[in-house]
Amino acid sequence: MASVTRRQPSASAGLAVRPGADGRPTAYAREVLDVVDRIPAGRVMTYGDVAEFMGRGSPRTVGAVLSGHGREVPWQRVVQASGRPAEPYLERALGLLRAEGCPLSGQRVDLVRARWDGRAPGGPARRP
Repeated sequence: MASVTRRQPSASAGLAVRPGADGRPTAYAREVLDVVDRIPAGRVMTYGDVAEFMGRGSPRTVGAVLSGHGREVPWQRVVQASGRPAEPYLERALGLLRAEGCPLSGQRVDLVRARWDGRAPGGPARRP
């Protein structure tokens, strides 16, 4: 029988998205929350956009941060790559986005018009 070699955690796994013992966000989580907090009203980023903007992490790690700490920031402004908000909060997110004037098409954000590239508030949307 072959022995099992333990691998080191991947870069994503090592980003520590879960709160510390005191319940506060980790350094990585705080960085995600800071990016999300900068997204202007009526604009969105995808989970992957946030990770790409930061230069580390993955859509899943961004989602894990928002799952644990999203109430601290405008969480509705981060959507799936399809433009659809997170499923458990779909209707709530759509209502908040609609109230902000975010362009929607059915239950999806119109990413061509609403996607924010991380530049100054109100800066141009990223083009696909």
